[in-house]
Amino acid sequence: SILIGMLAGYVVSIPFGMVDLSSVGKASVFQVPQPLHFGVHFEISACVAIGLLFAINSIQAIGDYSATTIGAMNRTPKDSELQGGIVAYGITNILGALFGGLPTATYSQNVGIVTTTKVINRWVLGLAAAFLGIAGFVPKFSALLTTIPQCVLGGATVSVFASIAMTGMKLVASAEMDYRNSSIVGLAAALGVGVSQANAALATLPAWVTTIFGKSPVVLATIIAVCLNLILPKSRDEEKEEKIYDSQVQEKLEEDHKMFENDQK
Repeated sequence: SILIGMLAGYVVSIPFGMVDLSSVGKASVFQVPQPLHFGVHFEISACVAIGLLFAINSIQAIGDYSATTIGAMNRTPKDSELQGGIVAYGITNILGALFGGLPTATYSQNVGIVTTTKVINRWVLGLAAAFLGIAGFVPKFSALLTTIPQCVLGGATVSVFASIAMTGMKLVASAEMDYRNSSIVGLAAALGVGVSQANAALATLPAWVTTIFGKSPVVLATIIAVCLNLILPKSRDEEKEEKIYDSQVQEKLEEDHKMFENDQK
């Protein structure tokens, strides 16, 4: 339905002169990406800033993976699934950089589409990757995609982002909303959105601070949520549950170690 809506919006926008195909005519038919197009240069400040952003994006990726499994499969992701997703996310960014591309993200829009359609078949996702690959090697095809008007994209993604918002609320509501958890979620959301919207809040700080913390509410909200979760004291029930979980994990590790020793013998 989302694809059909985008096609219908694209057709309707043509008579209004909102579609410009001049870029398609200028684009070449085939082009191979140039490896290391921008060269290699290590700047300490840039490495630190981008490293921090990648750490924050990995947390955002965990949220996207969780929203995908909860929205499409009605379950939380396994640790192995999260680990595999984060590792693949890092490897693809390294490969993309070697081919002269920009860093990528997990793209919450796609999460919203998955939770809306419930389609999680790997062949479908692989086909989507194939289309992206064609767009990378065939500039005319990628130029055609860029002719889609912003209003059409916006109309298509309204329902998608609504689905993302509801999935996020569902994920937050899965935890007990006591005073501690409510404070963490409320302060993180308020400060994250507030600082990113009020540019004057970071105006007197260096430019790199604004670049990292002022461009997206996700970065600041994530840092605040993590820090508050570590600082604020937990209830006795939560501490007991953590001790039980830690003891279970320790027992499992000991069992695995014994099995490994027996296999070695």
